[in-house]
Amino acid sequence: MTLGAEASGPPVLAVIEHTDDEGPGLIGAIATALGAEVRRIGPAERLPDLDQVVALVVMGGPQSVHAPDQRLLDEVALLHEAVTRSLPTLGVCLGAQLLAAACGAEVRAGDRGEEIGLGSVALTPSGRDDPVFAGCGPILPVLHWHADTFDLPRGASHLAGSGTYPNQGFRLGRAYGFQFHVEVDARLLHDWSRRLRLPDDAQAWLRRTDPARREVLARWVWQAFDAVP
Repeated sequence: MTLGAEASGPPVLAVIEHTDDEGPGLIGAIATALGAEVRRIGPAERLPDLDQVVALVVMGGPQSVHAPDQRLLDEVALLHEAVTRSLPTLGVCLGAQLLAAACGAEVRAGDRGEEIGLGSVALTPSGRDDPVFAGCGPILPVLHWHADTFDLPRGASHLAGSGTYPNQGFRLGRAYGFQFHVEVDARLLHDWSRRLRLPDDAQAWLRRTDPARREVLARWVWQAFDAVP
């Protein structure tokens, strides 16, 4: 099944990236397979015009929301506009922190230090009822790689958390924030393995958890493009 394309071309998913090795991974693969155009926007490129895209994804990176970085300030403003427009939006890791800030929530250094490595998040009751997470069970396998955390934006649904940091996933309207990584594919895992000192069986973990993580992202893509799987 593919997404319906208008006469003017396929729907465009804009993906904002902050570093060369934190691309969309499974998000891009799933969206492309379903007929969307994935428009990747690097750190030095102009931010997208929201009139020209159907959905927006903001990826992770080593930056801090509080850094004196005009690019990040511009992204916060763009995310605020996306939420105001009810544009389907997904923030991943740093992207989730930027989204939380755009929605008026506090982002800060975590008081429990870094959360890094292969792990999981537990879905809240709201998470288990959410259309993106429905059917994946109470625990979702994820890769953690962050040191900052955030408060939930006012009015947001709390979707997931871990024992280290409880606020790991939220939804506000059509915007989702994932503090964790479910988009990891073989290439991303290879690129990240040495930096994160992942265990030797990381690739086996990736293959074992692939169905659950793909299901979540496929549901987000379908919902973003108003399609029903």
